[in-house]
Amino acid sequence: MSVVDQPVDLGRRQDRRTFRWASLALLTPSWALLGFLFLFPIGYAVYLGFTNLELVGLHSQAYSYTGLANLKRMYHDTVFWHSARITVVFLLASAIVGQTVVGMALALLMRRSLAGIRIPVGVLVIGAWVLPEITAALIWYAFSQAHGTLATVLGRPSTNFLVAHPLLIVSIANLWRNVAFSMLVFSAGLRTVPNELLEAAELEGASAARRLRSVTLPILRPTIVTNLLLVTLLNLSEFTLIYAMTQGGPGTATMTLPLYIYQQAFTYFQLGYGTAIALVLVLIGAAFSLLFVRGARARI
Repeated sequence: MSVVDQPVDLGRRQDRRTFRWASLALLTPSWALLGFLFLFPIGYAVYLGFTNLELVGLHSQAYSYTGLANLKRMYHDTVFWHSARITVVFLLASAIVGQTVVGMALALLMRRSLAGIRIPVGVLVIGAWVLPEITAALIWYAFSQAHGTLATVLGRPSTNFLVAHPLLIVSIANLWRNVAFSMLVFSAGLRTVPNELLEAAELEGASAARRLRSVTLPILRPTIVTNLLLVTLLNLSEFTLIYAMTQGGPGTATMTLPLYIYQQAFTYFQLGYGTAIALVLVLIGAAFSLLFVRGARARI
């Protein structure tokens, strides 16, 4: 150990000796509140996922621990696997790819366009975001019906696009409503890109696409990862928009995991099984979060 490092180590040891462990008692109210409002509900929910709890019936009060019974039922549940696949497709199409790409395009448009274009576009996009979710659902429900606006514009007035292409319509509706969030995130991130770098790249003969790919996007990489993480977690639990538009139908075409959890817990009264599926939904969110965090640690 060098002589230079010794004072630092001595200082740390002195800090440890002078630290008063009794001061941790001051945190007791905070820890108690955190445990009561956060840790205990999570732990209890995990426990309920391994029980036969029902909303009504024999096991509504006298429920018991059933071990891996719910997981075994889930493994053989074809509707569960279909819902998991639909959920991943919905996330990829509407949130991870759709909102990121369209949000970035809108942010670039808002930065480069004239005020005559920027202000109306911003009002329309943010206006869709602040609408109540049920209102947005009813707008798109009417928009995609037979003899509705979409069918009339496409020249197929008798086609109900919400029945013909339910997952596509629901994904576009969700993208339309939530893309403003990504637009605002990327607009804030674009302010951190130095104009000097863009001007230097332009003087070197780089095209607009090359400047975007080689200068802007690398600098925005932390912002992109943050946006991906947030929109994934926000859209993973999407319920109201889909339920109001299709209730998971036709059949199970739009039965995402949040809707399937609701169906099992409050339609079929299987609270224990619904909670077990909810735990799987949490694990899916955690997996996506871990993936994005690992991407954020990579060097630009």
